[in-house]
Amino acid sequence: MGNRSKFVLSRLAQMILTLWIIATILFFIFRLMPGNPLVAYIDPTFTKEQQDILMAQFGLDKPLWMQYVIYLANLVQGELGDSFKFRAPVMDVIWGVLPNTLYLMLFSFVIAYLVGILGGVLLAWKRKTKFETFGIIITLFTRSAPQMWVGMIVLVIFSFQLHWFPSGGASATGVVYASEWEKLTSLSFLKHLFLPALTAAIYLMGLPLLLMRSNMLDVMGESYVEVARMRGLSERRIMLKYAARNAALPVVTAMAVGIGYALGGNVVIEMVFSWPGLGRLLVNAVSASDYALAQGAFILSAAVMVIMNFIADILYSFLDPRVTFGKGR
Repeated sequence: MGNRSKFVLSRLAQMILTLWIIATILFFIFRLMPGNPLVAYIDPTFTKEQQDILMAQFGLDKPLWMQYVIYLANLVQGELGDSFKFRAPVMDVIWGVLPNTLYLMLFSFVIAYLVGILGGVLLAWKRKTKFETFGIIITLFTRSAPQMWVGMIVLVIFSFQLHWFPSGGASATGVVYASEWEKLTSLSFLKHLFLPALTAAIYLMGLPLLLMRSNMLDVMGESYVEVARMRGLSERRIMLKYAARNAALPVVTAMAVGIGYALGGNVVIEMVFSWPGLGRLLVNAVSASDYALAQGAFILSAAVMVIMNFIADILYSFLDPRVTFGKGR
């Protein structure tokens, strides 16, 4: 077996171990939480025997270790149980809101990386100028500002003051879309999507922008860039065709990590904008002590982040010829 194959298998084993640890922690956290998870089911008129039957129906009457074994076995088969609150399979509830989270992730991700990559090139081009200093300050500020605060500022400006965009939700009251394509091509949906996507993009663009600027500064000192200048090529062509193309490699691999974060890190934004997505569903499930649904939402978010980190490692190892797989790896 080659060194590259060993590297991939090693990262795969680490990913599986990480997912198992996350699933185990989530299981015990929700089982040790105070309160009755079946409060949405149990009617005040239920007798003690009826409540015991309901607990047995969801397997909550079994010892904790047995619940854990059943939980892991079901998880391997992709079975996340039934939601206590919605009284439906967890996967059905999650799939009902997951498209909205994916649309939010996609739009914010595209905006962030387009602006971030171009901004990084521009800052490197304007090296040691006031423009670069101002750009770095703004980037660090947006990267460190709380998303809830940024979301409120965006709401005040574009919704409450200018009245350009709605303040929350994914559609106007009473609007029902016949298909996902009809939703995506609806002006109303896109207007509802814009503000939460902009808020997420403001935070996400810091990573590609600073990474691209740093890579550009390193690449601009390479010999082939100097040769291009000696050939009399314009500075703009050198930046875009030679420097930017080679500096973008680490940014491409970082995109995989960014996708994972964008999917799992939109909880605050979805709450601020009342966006009906996975993050808002997760918060509501925790508030309602809906163990199965909360676990399913957490596991899905964590799995995406872990898998995307794994993909980023693999991409970097295949795309960067300088990466070696010796005994030290």
